[in-house]
Amino acid sequence: MLDDLFHHRWGVPVIAELHRGRGAKLVTLVNRLGAGRDSIARTLEGLADRGWVRHNAGYGHPMRPEYVLTPRGKAIGPACWKLMESLEALGKEDVGLRKWSMPVLAALFGGADRFGQMEDALPRATARALTTALKDLQAAGLVERTIEPGYPPRPMYRTSERALRLRPALRDLARAA
Repeated sequence: MLDDLFHHRWGVPVIAELHRGRGAKLVTLVNRLGAGRDSIARTLEGLADRGWVRHNAGYGHPMRPEYVLTPRGKAIGPACWKLMESLEALGKEDVGLRKWSMPVLAALFGGADRFGQMEDALPRATARALTTALKDLQAAGLVERTIEPGYPPRPMYRTSERALRLRPALRDLARAA
């Protein structure tokens, strides 16, 4: 599930870096990602709990990576790398790596265009989390909100043209996760 993958802000970037480098040390990940040591350590622990990353049993030699992807992690590594490249190309890494942003975009790509449909598609997300994600994505220019006339007025959501660049990577990630 995408919400498991995006539970930690650094989950996708860590998996992408481990995929790119065929493993890495904690210090290397901290330096490459520009994140705090504790944040990356918590992320690695969470990814290990979910079966995507493991501590390298052969670690100890200075040239061996401390963390590597599991077979399950290797399956999503290329999609994480592709998503990171797409987010960087759009300049939207900050909003894109928030907990519910990419799951909400995936739901929109999947046909959910009403708030209630997104709640159904993402049952673990609270209404507040969905509202915040939609507002953030709208402010970033990745989601457009329109109001359908009638009583009561009905807000409708759809992805913008810019967000379509993320669709292939999200589709691959959803399939592999």
